[in-house]
Amino acid sequence: MKTLILMLGMLLSLASLQTQAAFNTYDFADPVKKERFDKLINELRCTVCQNQTIADSNADLAKDLRDKVYVMINDGKSDQQIKDFMVARFTDFVLYKPPVKKSTYLLWTGPFIMMGLAIVFLIAYIRKRTRTPSPSIDEHDHERVQALLKEQQKDTRND
Repeated sequence: MKTLILMLGMLLSLASLQTQAAFNTYDFADPVKKERFDKLINELRCTVCQNQTIADSNADLAKDLRDKVYVMINDGKSDQQIKDFMVARFTDFVLYKPPVKKSTYLLWTGPFIMMGLAIVFLIAYIRKRTRTPSPSIDEHDHERVQALLKEQQKDTRND
């Protein structure tokens, strides 16, 4: 039992070392720089993970990019200069909010185009359904239904 507890303790301590190693802590003398750093790493996409920011990613590239942003902020670079540096190396894809320009126009308008098409198809479908006449019965079938209803009413009265 003691060995089991000892082994579990060792595993937990190793696991905590792994999680601590995944993210570096960055020390800033100026809280404004720390705020800028946090904002920037949440605006830049990890190009390996693609659906995470470099702040959220454990990938080696994300760590390198966080380090680069840290160094550039401490070197006095502006936020725009840092973004320009990243875009020069990874294209607009590295930005979570890419600028609206010719190469990203479809990215920005695509959802609205798809929504518009969906509405057009929905309206066409509804119009088609309302134009389709409901099945009508001819006079002969109507008389048969009436006779069956009368017969059923007689049977229920007799019971």
